[in-house]
Amino acid sequence: MEKQPVIIIGAGVAGLTCANYLNRYNIPFTILEAGDAAGGRVRTDYVDGFQLDRGFQIFLTAYPEAKKILDYDALELKAFRQGAIIRQNGRFTKLVNPLREPMTAPRTLMAPIGSIPDKMKVVKLTAQLAPLDDTGIFSQPATSTIAWLSNYGWSEKMIRTFFQPFLGGIFLEKELITSSNFFQFVFQKFYKGDAALPSRGIGALAEQLAAALPAGSLRTGVAVNSISGKTVQLAGGETLTGSAVVVATGATAAARLLNQSPDQVFNQTTCVYFSADASPLDTPMLVINADPRGLVNNLSVPSDVAPRYAPPGKSLISVSVAGDHTLPGPQLVRAVRDELTGWFGEAVSGWQHLKTYVIPEALPRFTADQPEHKDLKLADGLYRCGDHTAYPSYNAAMLTGRMVAGMIAGK
Repeated sequence: MEKQPVIIIGAGVAGLTCANYLNRYNIPFTILEAGDAAGGRVRTDYVDGFQLDRGFQIFLTAYPEAKKILDYDALELKAFRQGAIIRQNGRFTKLVNPLREPMTAPRTLMAPIGSIPDKMKVVKLTAQLAPLDDTGIFSQPATSTIAWLSNYGWSEKMIRTFFQPFLGGIFLEKELITSSNFFQFVFQKFYKGDAALPSRGIGALAEQLAAALPAGSLRTGVAVNSISGKTVQLAGGETLTGSAVVVATGATAAARLLNQSPDQVFNQTTCVYFSADASPLDTPMLVINADPRGLVNNLSVPSDVAPRYAPPGKSLISVSVAGDHTLPGPQLVRAVRDELTGWFGEAVSGWQHLKTYVIPEALPRFTADQPEHKDLKLADGLYRCGDHTAYPSYNAAMLTGRMVAGMIAGK
């Protein structure tokens, strides 16, 4: 008798990772995805020859789980230059990672962002975190990132002009209430590897995972209404019974399917894309805004990093607005354009708006009082995975997907 397949609900990174490991263990499975394609939050749209990621996203090549399952060469990863450009007091200041580019060390030390002792603390923390694995980082006592940075000895100016805008763009919250352990995890990954973009867009991560699965194992456009034991009822009335059920959706959908109260808090982001005839930057770096009154949190030119993001002769400008805002679409675009005109001059008036993505559930909020891992096995034959069950990152989505597959396989 043929063994019933494992039913995986959701074809985001966690669900796809779980499926790939089940495939390695020769365990049959079916993935049910409500959307029109795999990827979840990790999707890329194609508009007028541009590649638009659904929200500004970067891939950290040092993620250990990604190294286990992704083919980096096939992704044709293109790296940002390490460091950042700080917009402060009407001027731009480049902070280049001197550990990667030693010749920039004198200029970086003298840059008007924090003091020389502040910058030496960056080097000190890099050395302290280098030997730790992820378990070692997350097993430490945690506090908020803002409190941890202050206790470590960084000046208020360094925190305000660098860490808050930079980490605010990663955490999608500028108050830095995110767990200090997650900060240290991200900090280590930035220095151990590159911040990169796949040449064909961030969606290529999910596409590669999906392409490795057996034909017919992924069903798209299939919504699940409910779960009862190892049986799922689809929106169209069909029922499917599996050897196990894995809920690999986002937190809100998972709470509904599992009959739980939705208690996950999310950090929101808005991404505004423009087309330009030329890049406003002279190097492929992220620009972060140190003005706390500014609407723009950060700006990048993905086509400077990975040229396929824009058609020949054009540049793609990505502008991120972190947190909540009350501006409707057209007003938001005008406000962003007005702010950036103060940065780059009248050339901004020639930029063409391509699309705006408002993502209210961009990242699960991860604070110091949350466990590194929530329970992944909920009952006999019922499991869950996803970054909301651990910490917000591709690495956690892949880690929990792999762990659930291992539980099912008895590994």
